[in-house]
Amino acid sequence: MATLETRQNVASLLRMVILFLIAVAAVSSRLFSVVRYESIIHEFDPWFNFRATKVLTQDGYYRFWNWFDPTAWYPLGRAAGGTVFPGLMVTSGTLYNILHFFHVPVNIRDICVMLAPMFSVLTVLAAYLFTSMMKDDAAGLLAALFIGIAPGYISRSVAGSYDNEAIAIFLLLFTFYLWVRSVRDGSMLFGMLTALSYFYMVAAWGGYVFITNMIPLHALVLVLMGRFSERLYVAYSSFYAIGTLASMQIPFVGFQPVRTSEHMAALGVFGLLQLIALTETVRRYVSSAQFKVLVRASVAILALAAFAALVALTYAGYIAPWTGRFYSLWDTSYAKKHIPIIASVSEHQPPAWSTYFLDLHCLALLFPAGLFFLFQELRDEHVFVVIYAVMASYFSGVMVRLILTLTPCVCVCAAVAASTLIDTYAGASPEAPKRTERTPRTKRLPIESRCLVIGCLMLVLELFVLHCTMITSMAYSSPSVVLASQQNDGSSVIIDDFREAYYWLRENTPQDAKVMSWWDYGYQIAGFADRTTLVDNNTWNNTHIATVGKAMASPEERAYPILRQHDVDYVLIIFGGLLGYSGDDLNKFLWMIRISQGLWPDEIKEHKFFTSSGEYRVDDEASPTMRDSLMYKMTYHRYNELFGGQAGMDRARNSRGPSTSPQLATLDEVFTSENWLVRIYQVKKEDALGRSLSAAQAFDQGQPLRSAPFPIHADAIVP
Repeated sequence: MATLETRQNVASLLRMVILFLIAVAAVSSRLFSVVRYESIIHEFDPWFNFRATKVLTQDGYYRFWNWFDPTAWYPLGRAAGGTVFPGLMVTSGTLYNILHFFHVPVNIRDICVMLAPMFSVLTVLAAYLFTSMMKDDAAGLLAALFIGIAPGYISRSVAGSYDNEAIAIFLLLFTFYLWVRSVRDGSMLFGMLTALSYFYMVAAWGGYVFITNMIPLHALVLVLMGRFSERLYVAYSSFYAIGTLASMQIPFVGFQPVRTSEHMAALGVFGLLQLIALTETVRRYVSSAQFKVLVRASVAILALAAFAALVALTYAGYIAPWTGRFYSLWDTSYAKKHIPIIASVSEHQPPAWSTYFLDLHCLALLFPAGLFFLFQELRDEHVFVVIYAVMASYFSGVMVRLILTLTPCVCVCAAVAASTLIDTYAGASPEAPKRTERTPRTKRLPIESRCLVIGCLMLVLELFVLHCTMITSMAYSSPSVVLASQQNDGSSVIIDDFREAYYWLRENTPQDAKVMSWWDYGYQIAGFADRTTLVDNNTWNNTHIATVGKAMASPEERAYPILRQHDVDYVLIIFGGLLGYSGDDLNKFLWMIRISQGLWPDEIKEHKFFTSSGEYRVDDEASPTMRDSLMYKMTYHRYNELFGGQAGMDRARNSRGPSTSPQLATLDEVFTSENWLVRIYQVKKEDALGRSLSAAQAFDQGQPLRSAPFPIHADAIVP
């Protein structure tokens, strides 16, 4: 007995040590961006989250809840406090206040940068707990390792990736763990904990709707499989009642759980479980013949009444219909046809098959094997994983961003498969003493064959670790505002044009200057330069975004009134022709055209921006509408001067630009970054008579002074 207890203690200690090492690996693999660059916020959306967190820590929670941002969506502004999921900001603000309470002088920026790596540790623990319920502790440790270093999760959780997904994946996996635990034990306590974790998830990420429908779907499938039990009833009822009431406390969510179609499935399953429970209670006190008649009549009446009520409430407008974002998950062409602003986002495009290998590597192959092993036993918790796998696989195929929600399920199933293979080929003693009919055939294999299988599995897992390290360090650890390139001799070149331009805006423009750019850069302009923007990454007002697209796609004489009407002082564009940066505004130009065409089909016509043969060209063969557009003129203005007056080579589109540089009559170039990646133009002012003012006249009349155009240097051309 003492020996057995000692072995159990040693095993527990080893599990703790292994989990600690996995947590260290998870955090370390997310620090490449800080080590290679610096402690900086990445991407676009995180910059708004950072600004909001600073408001919360500087002005307090009450000021944050009532924060109105007049510098966004000018001249509309944005009631930011009531239109965000506050979980991320509140988490960071709470950590900041706790550390400062204990006199730890940490900067809020460092907390925001390191929040995702810190929560990756919690995700590792959640994966261990969840997978241990599926099989055993060994599988749990493998799942913890997989989720800790899988690129599919790291892509949204590197240091500096201060987005909602930084904490949401932990909450997703932990909520699922609590749910299957509550179903297994029939525990009201775990049902309540599931609801509280769900509440935190609702506060943190709009993807909470996935949980809102996954848990009811699991309960419904169990009912259809004939597995209804008091355990399921207690777990779901406690989860739904507490979780729904708690989620309604988030201002941005409000009454959506009882008024939108996305939440009706959860309500319907709740009602169904109450009906089944009532039926089981009546069965005990009514004879069999009477029970059949009563149940058939009751079910038919209640089903018709519920359906009629749903239709009536939806028709009356009390229950909102499905949103366009939801439809786009089921119909891949819906967004492109009806909501081009959603389709214009690269992460909303369907993924290529290579993306699955990039983000999952060998886990994608172990994934179906794990599902097969779960099917062999198919307990209630296994049913949940199977449903999760089917739903997440489909949604990830529709939208590349949703590979993130598939990754935890893949890691769990892959861990079950790898653990089962190890148990099968390495678990038995090499000298199996007896052979029985129930002995697996693999245990009768010679030791050489079994070692070969285990060796191949270890080799594949080692390649997985190397792949994760390489992809994380190269593909997912580069801030979007700092680009890295290599010269012909292999030396690294840091391209810092974005921050250079934002710093110029901050230091050389008035505090109340209004900047127009495409919506992708709104959050960064507000965060870096602290200047008012017309549109940003919130994308809540399609008309305002379409107005910016219309100005960019229109000739100067029609774009200028739009700029003046919206008090635009500066226009910022991204041009990647010199560097070969493919994500510039000219490559996004077609989406600007499509979005604006949706509102002004008589003025903006997409086909006019193509040549007669249907080509999208930027050289002298470009269509007249393209050459006259404001975007085209701002993009290639003075570009030929870099090439001695000849047509400049546009490396982003692998084409020559116009042989003659376009001239601008209503805008003045005031800044072009070192590598011509960011270009800023100032809108010319008018006097009381509507006459255009020169820069000197504008300064004399108290208008902001513009600087001279950025000088062209010979070394500006980067190979």
